[in-house]
Amino acid sequence: MHIPSYAHATIRAALPTMPTSRHVGALDCCLCDEPFGEERGAVPLGPTPTSGLFGCPPCLTRLVARARRSHDNRLVQNAEQAKTESARWEAERERYLADVTRVREAAEAVATLADEGTVDATRIAWLLVSLESAYAWAPEDAPEPPKSLGFDDNGLKDDKFRLDLQMISAREAVANRLAYHLINQAAPAEPDFCAELECPEDCSGRHDTDHVDCGPDAIFEDLTEHGVTVDRPDDAAYPSPAVPEQSDLAVDSEALIAVLTHCGIDADDTELLVSAAAVGLVAVAWRDGPLDEIREAAGGPSDGEVFAQSVDLYRRARAALLAARDDGPEALLAFQAVASDLDLPWAGGSKFTLRGCGEPAEEFAQNVDHRVWYTSKIMRELGWRTGVLHRAASAGLIDPARFGMPGWPAAIAAAMEELSALDRSDAPEALADPASVRAVLLEAPDRLGVDALDWLCGRALLDR
Repeated sequence: MHIPSYAHATIRAALPTMPTSRHVGALDCCLCDEPFGEERGAVPLGPTPTSGLFGCPPCLTRLVARARRSHDNRLVQNAEQAKTESARWEAERERYLADVTRVREAAEAVATLADEGTVDATRIAWLLVSLESAYAWAPEDAPEPPKSLGFDDNGLKDDKFRLDLQMISAREAVANRLAYHLINQAAPAEPDFCAELECPEDCSGRHDTDHVDCGPDAIFEDLTEHGVTVDRPDDAAYPSPAVPEQSDLAVDSEALIAVLTHCGIDADDTELLVSAAAVGLVAVAWRDGPLDEIREAAGGPSDGEVFAQSVDLYRRARAALLAARDDGPEALLAFQAVASDLDLPWAGGSKFTLRGCGEPAEEFAQNVDHRVWYTSKIMRELGWRTGVLHRAASAGLIDPARFGMPGWPAAIAAAMEELSALDRSDAPEALADPASVRAVLLEAPDRLGVDALDWLCGRALLDR
């Protein structure tokens, strides 16, 4: 006779505390004390099939039925509890989203009004004050879904993150407006003053964010007047990521398209173009430059760790570039925040962090910030497509066979042919099946793990 697991507790509770010798000898049922016979077989209850206590099928059938009813009732109660908890959480979730969304929309409106310049600067200042108050009252912590639902809702945290990004944009727009408002209010419209600010020759004497260029050194000279000295790096020793890649935005879209065509990238294929731009953004902002010195240090990351993290950042860069098409260049800040995070463990199961490597990482984070800033500046002034073309062209020139580029499948096909011929006795288990390895490398190489990627990089299979 089969006894389901949910009935064990019910049967144990019905067993006698002082069994008789007939119970132990399998002569009488320990539940009803009736003797066993041909029609009333003994069912062993343990601890072994031949020793312990024994029950009869009618008694056990009755107890199993009772346990089933209790089990079903508990399932109904649990379902009702889960339904109640879900309804309560849904209500909290809707309130949270409503609060966060309305403050984000208000921040977007304040940024727009500040950029347009149609509202008085004093009124803009008051708008920022009231916006900051609304932001302070916005929920700090997203409501967690009850355990009975069995999943995590990361969408709520994403909405709060988007609110934080929009607040940054609003503060930046208001700060720019107020800074130049104060300059215009305090200074007369005289040519001598304009000369100090290096204004255009036809300047009217009234200034805005893109009317003035003080050069890269004015801020350091101005701070010394207030007793603050900032040491600048030697321009000859560093590529100076603190200055934009170009002094202006003379970006020729047709020339960029010609470069992409030469690299085998169809500029009219938006999906392919964005993928190449994501590769270029990761390469220029994160992989190349200050990271080279960190990699060469004793506590630096391995080649596999760098490869896995670059793949993860590629996905984030691609998502940010697509979001920038609808939400504006500020969406790139989501990529920037992760790429420059000094405390974030890297992908592929790595425990490496930039802060824990023992090397100065401030220059690295600054390089990421400025490269992302330059891309967002191109998008803001010349359009989203031009910004994507610019980064895609840099990817084509740097590494046309990188993950995310059109040449990646061919590079992996060649690498797998060589892998099949290699001695893999010391290879990680993840590399046991070349067919599976190929599929993972084509879709998500970081899923192989750092050990496997280190093994492949050590044999130059991923450096093609």
